[in-house]
Amino acid sequence: MSAQPPITTEDARSGYAGPASADATAYGHEAGHGLQAGLKNRHLSMIAIGGVIGAGLFVGSGQGIAAAGPAILLSYALVGALVVMVMRMLGEMAAANPVSGSFSAYADRALGRWAGFSIGWLYWFFWVVVLAVEAMAGAGILNSWMPAVPTWGWALIVMVVLTATNLFSVGSYGEFEFWFAGIKVVAIAAFIVIGGLAVFGVLPGTHDQAVGLANLTGQGGFLPKGPGAILTGVLMVVFSFMGSEIVTLAAGESEDPRKAVVKATNSVIWRIGVFYLGSILIVVTLLPWNSPEVAKSPYVAVLNHVGIPHAGELMNAIVLTAVLSCLNSGLYTASRMAFSLSQRGDAPRSFSRTTSRGVPMMAILASVVFGFVAVYFDYQYPKTIFQFLLNSSGAVALFVWLVICFSQLRMRRIIERESPERLSVRMWAYPYLTWVTIGMIVFVLGYMLTDKDGRDQVLMSLLAAALVLVVAFIRGRRREALERH
Repeated sequence: MSAQPPITTEDARSGYAGPASADATAYGHEAGHGLQAGLKNRHLSMIAIGGVIGAGLFVGSGQGIAAAGPAILLSYALVGALVVMVMRMLGEMAAANPVSGSFSAYADRALGRWAGFSIGWLYWFFWVVVLAVEAMAGAGILNSWMPAVPTWGWALIVMVVLTATNLFSVGSYGEFEFWFAGIKVVAIAAFIVIGGLAVFGVLPGTHDQAVGLANLTGQGGFLPKGPGAILTGVLMVVFSFMGSEIVTLAAGESEDPRKAVVKATNSVIWRIGVFYLGSILIVVTLLPWNSPEVAKSPYVAVLNHVGIPHAGELMNAIVLTAVLSCLNSGLYTASRMAFSLSQRGDAPRSFSRTTSRGVPMMAILASVVFGFVAVYFDYQYPKTIFQFLLNSSGAVALFVWLVICFSQLRMRRIIERESPERLSVRMWAYPYLTWVTIGMIVFVLGYMLTDKDGRDQVLMSLLAAALVLVVAFIRGRRREALERH
């Protein structure tokens, strides 16, 4: 066996794990402390698949269809291509060097400690705000079924149950997510099959109702609102893709992080193609895009059209599953990012302490406490404080993708210089496609400034980013002063 180069303190802090055999050390899997490999392959597979299916697909897609017509397919395809590029870059870095903290750790080493600190905390902030959004969404559905319990009561119950799940063990998180994501996947797959049969009149009872491709070209054509509506659609769908990167964080607690990352990266194209483009294609093909029912709830409209009984309640149950899945993963993701930041000295030390089951308890509790506070603001001050929280985290997804791109540009050179054999996943047409992706993200951010809601999100998110950068700068100066003395 050849000698392995030592892992320096700087490497450990910034996310370089050394040779492949050091992967477990990078994640803290050693000797009964730190995170533990409690996620099975089936957990990782379902987390990867379910990570791209959020409640926004079921609920928010109707607004996008109303805004762009059938051309919303191009909007989804453009954003899907963007996500595929970003995931390929992240997959390259994660497969070569799978570490806790994922893109935050890579930014730390590639761009500087300020970058890892800033994007890590912004990402944490994004997910704890999502906790509140999803908790209230799930509580609304549960309250409609059992109104005796108030909405805030259901939100509290949901948060407590999923917090307990995450606190017990990473395996319990994985098991819950396996079944939550499984329900979403089965629901979307069944929807596509049933809808496809109905489109061509093959489904029993629809022999005389076959529509073929008429709805794609009728009702004003494929571009009823002009080419500009494609970009409007992009703004409306881009944030529904946030979550694809969760698998690179979760991979750290699997038995074979590198294999899990490679598998997830290679499957992202068909996941987006089937679940997003496939299901939206069924909607705009089967029903007129300008139908009020489609704008309100496209999936319910399709189920009603093909004669599925109690379609509304069925879809509510599926949306609730998607909400709980997002909540479960959001709490997991926020806590693991806090854990990684703590390991690198950028968060309270207690966040990196784990229980005997390998669970970062304080990181989970800190994340959920902020989530509870955000739920309170949503309940008491929905139009002021909570709206500010939403806007100030709204563009973080794009910031994260942008940082992944710039990190990959530099990390590729570092990996090629230090251990080129670890490049089992490579970004296509490097560095050209990386720069094209950067240009696409910057264009989307710029286009958001032309839209009122988008402008508020970009400006408030930039304000949040500026505040975090100031903190990072002050911390850096203090650290330098301490080192000099």
